[in-house]
Amino acid sequence: MKHQNSIAGINRGLLFLMAAAISATAANLYYNQPLLPSIAESLGIASENLGLIPMSTQVGYAAAIFFISPLGDRYDRKQLIRYLSLTLIAGLVATYFASSLVFLLIAGLIVGLSSNITQQIIPLASSLIAPEDRGKVISTLMTGLTVGILLSRTISGTISEHFGWRAVYLFAAALAVIFGLLLAFYLPKTKPTSNLSYPKLLASMLDLLKKYSVLRDAALVGGLWFAVFNALWATLAIHVMDSPFNYSVQQAGMFGLIALAGTLGAKVSGRLVNRYGANKLIAAGLLFILSGFVVFALWGDTLAGLIVGIILVDLGVFGSQVPNQVRIFSLDPKAQSRINAIYMLCYYLGGAVGSAIGVHVIAVGGWIALTLFGLVIIVLALIYHLMRSRKQAISANH
Repeated sequence: MKHQNSIAGINRGLLFLMAAAISATAANLYYNQPLLPSIAESLGIASENLGLIPMSTQVGYAAAIFFISPLGDRYDRKQLIRYLSLTLIAGLVATYFASSLVFLLIAGLIVGLSSNITQQIIPLASSLIAPEDRGKVISTLMTGLTVGILLSRTISGTISEHFGWRAVYLFAAALAVIFGLLLAFYLPKTKPTSNLSYPKLLASMLDLLKKYSVLRDAALVGGLWFAVFNALWATLAIHVMDSPFNYSVQQAGMFGLIALAGTLGAKVSGRLVNRYGANKLIAAGLLFILSGFVVFALWGDTLAGLIVGIILVDLGVFGSQVPNQVRIFSLDPKAQSRINAIYMLCYYLGGAVGSAIGVHVIAVGGWIALTLFGLVIIVLALIYHLMRSRKQAISANH
């Protein structure tokens, strides 16, 4: 019988700490997006090179997912998180002192690498819970992730407006210190589930990708929708700080509050995944994203159009993410860190490429070109997902 203050082995206080730490850590990957115009002015960076700044943190995060995440199956995740916290603090302080684009990109790469804390916490939590509770727990963690991703823009825009863009990273470093200490004190130790050497651990990821078609499908579709999500958020500040809006960096950051609707998508899908299945919820999420970009294409030059479009896109992205992760965590309990690493590697590589392409597309073709890019990618993702879902249904019936 479960205690009312716990969920299948996780104390609710610990679950809240995990979600809050994920939120604070994930935010580091997105603080720079509404700051791009301010950073460009401060350091004299050409507009065509601005896309490299958000891309550096995303690439660092993706690299860590491949090279660091699998270590969670081999070593105590609590110890890994401790080392990553120290590195994250160093990267954020380095960003604060950055005096050139090259310095900023290196610091961003370090921040991205050390933000792997999030990808140690998620499989750690999954390893502590029963399969039937996985949807609820992952939805709580994804809510934390959603809040971090979305509020990061509001926080960075507000701090930058009053204290300059560098102060954002001083604030982030202080948060990293606080959560680093809390996680070091409260996280449980974990036992390794693999004794493979590091090279074999990495090589085994390819075997897992070959073995599980569901993992391949989840990684591809997730990478596609996260590419358009990042293309949108990397360019939104550029769009609204120009005519006809002419907003300030703080006003641009406030769109993150609207996007908190994404937390509803994560919570609802987490509760419905056992009832309706992952494939149906993912298809519904992709339709939400598609609808959002249709609204952007038609009414993206109005405030109401942007608000409705953002809500639809974020509901779709985070509503799809939970069932996508639930279905891969069910594949192999002894390889959860590596399976999560494969999925999130594709996911954040998609995000990194989407950020860079989005900034380039809006610079060349404007907002309408950006929305068309999003529409094409999501249509392809939806068609692929529906075809694969149909094939899986046919195989299950035979």
